Amino acid sequence: MNKSARETPATRPRERDIRRVLLVVLCLNIAVALAKLLYGLFSHSVAMQADGLHSFFDGASNVVGLIGMWFASRPADQSHPYGHGKFETFTAAAIAVMLGIAGYTVARGAIDSLQGQSHAQVTVASFAIMIGTLAVNLGVTTWESRAGRRLGSEVLRADARHTLSDVLVSSGVIISLILVRVGLEKADGVLALLVAVAIAYTAFTILRGVGRTLSDAARLPVAEVVAVAAGVDGVIECHSVRTRGSENRVSLDLHLLVAPDATVEWGHAIADSVEAAVRDRFPQVTDVVVHVEPAPPPV
Repeated sequence: MNKSARETPATRPRERDIRRVLLVVLCLNIAVALAKLLYGLFSHSVAMQADGLHSFFDGASNVVGLIGMWFASRPADQSHPYGHGKFETFTAAAIAVMLGIAGYTVARGAIDSLQGQSHAQVTVASFAIMIGTLAVNLGVTTWESRAGRRLGSEVLRADARHTLSDVLVSSGVIISLILVRVGLEKADGVLALLVAVAIAYTAFTILRGVGRTLSDAARLPVAEVVAVAAGVDGVIECHSVRTRGSENRVSLDLHLLVAPDATVEWGHAIADSVEAAVRDRFPQVTDVVVHVEPAPPPV
């Protein structure tokens, strides 16, 4: 006997909230990028120009996130019976790639600086713009990260880490401006290289999470699932538990042993109860397949 519950599409309010967050962050990233890039061009500051370019990568990742969420929000159809949820994971991977490109851009600028091909021009306005944009990015990172945890969104969490990399870059630029102001011209390049390493590590952590989803790594502790199922009346044993999916969209299948004389109706009712218990204990479960088998007769 097999009892299956098809995946329920993600609720529209969740997808709408994710898109709203991405739109707000996109507008803020564009404003921050323009401020740094335009003043960097005006003051001939290569460091600020590079930081502004990096902020534009943040905005580009927001656009990618919005496109990915549009695909992920589409309901299940004949060609995608489990829905389109993995498009959100693919989007997180795209953000990680863009983050890697940003890291490369920062590293290249750092090397140019160390080779004496660029010289930062430090002014009071430089500090004012960098500190102001840094404050905006810190607020964006905190807000987006909390929204990502609340909505269980890989895209928002990945994008928040991307924005955090901009915080690191801006902090490095501010420190380098201070050191350049006191005569240490090479400090700009050294700090930029350290920031590039931090950006690369952030991209790696995002890809590691994406890899867990795409490689169908287990998402729930088997012992806890077995305990929940075994606690339902009529279940003699629970085994062969398998889970996969993203953190907020987990697919689960398991096997139950019930009394050998159980009727089809009785077995179906037990499967329903197990499904309800599992969903109550693990709200992130969106798809449940319960295989009901007769227990072997006692010897």
